[in-house]
Amino acid sequence: MRAQANHLRRSSARDDGVPLPDYVEDDRRRSSGGLASALEEMTRVEVAAREVRITSQRIRSSGFPYVKGLADFDWDFQPSVPRAEIEELATLRFVERAENVLFVGSPGVGKTHLAVALGIEAVRAGREVRFVDCARLVEDLEDASSRGILKKRLKYYAHSRLLIIDELGYLDVGSAGADLLFQLISTRYEQRSTIITTNVGISGWGRVFGDDVAASAIADRVCHHCHLVKITGRSYRLKDLPRDGPVKP
Repeated sequence: MRAQANHLRRSSARDDGVPLPDYVEDDRRRSSGGLASALEEMTRVEVAAREVRITSQRIRSSGFPYVKGLADFDWDFQPSVPRAEIEELATLRFVERAENVLFVGSPGVGKTHLAVALGIEAVRAGREVRFVDCARLVEDLEDASSRGILKKRLKYYAHSRLLIIDELGYLDVGSAGADLLFQLISTRYEQRSTIITTNVGISGWGRVFGDDVAASAIADRVCHHCHLVKITGRSYRLKDLPRDGPVKP
């Protein structure tokens, strides 16, 4: 019986065309390959998780008031928004070309949401982004000027590949603030991209800045190489109210 078993093993090895020791070695290699694949997959997952953590940290440090993407935008409610143009902006080619974006519209129409969404896309693409409210920006620059560190602070804001200035026009800036903003915009001109959201048309910037000359100079640099997006319609925050106002009791 033992002889028959040995004969069957030798016959099987010959029929397969693989000597028994090579078969054993081949099995070992397959096992080793499985381990290598598992380690590679574990490494890939860890790298991906680390990238997610880094991106989340960068989003938090960029100053966004909230985290919303284009997928969260209600295109049906705001049909005046040129969706194709916004999706083209989301490719970030405008950032590579150091072009600007100007969102103009009444409060609540989605200007800030779209600006945030584009900013988050830029962060995820590895660009440095800074989001700041216009009034807070002017206040910060005025404080830096009073402490003699204006040049350093301007450099801080000028360095970001994408600077988002939100709510220009909600509060008057004044001539001193206009001068500071002009210095910042001039520094970034044709070097870095800036997104501005405003509820005031360009023709009304003279009132906001308290100086028609400064307003014209700022608008000239912002609007050169600029994507102008005008948004009309109702405020999204009032979407649940009747169009003729609240219902009276």
